[in-house]
Order: sequence, then structure tokens, then C-alpha cells
Amino acid sequence: MTSIERIESGPRFSHVVIHNGVVYVSGVVSPGATVRQQTRNALRGIDDVLKRAGTDKSKILSATIWLTDMGKFDEMNSAWDKWVSPGNAPVRVCVEAKLALPGFEVEIQVIAAR
Repeated sequence: MTSIERIESGPRFSHVVIHNGVVYVSGVVSPGATVRQQTRNALRGIDDVLKRAGTDKSKILSATIWLTDMGKFDEMNSAWDKWVSPGNAPVRVCVEAKLALPGFEVEIQVIAAR
């Protein structure tokens, strides 16, 4: 039987689930005055959680990004492009959606190999 490891597991969801060498990270939001700042801060948070899970951004397989306003796509990408590991860009989707927590304009979820 393959084990499942959970990091920061609560009654509603786990922040990270690791199974069969794959790291699943829940959606990450972070405060900031602009979409660029929120994106940059969320990506730092992803770096931290990936490190705790024994991996890093060069091993990200997939990313899903939600923006409250697709008009800010280029602003989000300006932070993403500086952050993404050169030569290791994951598959990615970005959609416009209303986020659950007010004040946040971007949320990012990733799946990475360990």
C-alpha cells in the first residue's frame, strides 16, 4: 500500500498532499497592493511549501492560476515570468474567476514531482 503524506492538514483541506512521488499544493493566495505583488508573494509561498515537501519549482508539472480580472493577465505574468524555472516551465492554465476570499486577486495551485 502506498502511503499518503499530508502537510498542514485541517478539517476542510490539506495545504499539501504527497502521493506516489507527486506533490499536490492547494491554492495559494497572498496579500499585496497589486496583482504583481500578490503573485510574487504567492509564488514565494509556493517556494516555501515545495521546499517543505522535498521538492522545488524546477519540478512543477502543472499550474492553475485564477485571476479576478483577466485584464491583469500581463501584470500577473510579469511576476510569473521572473519566477518560473528557466527550461522547466510547467503546463499552465489561467482563468478568470471570483475568489472565495475578498481582497485577493490571484490564486495559484501547483502539482510537482518530488
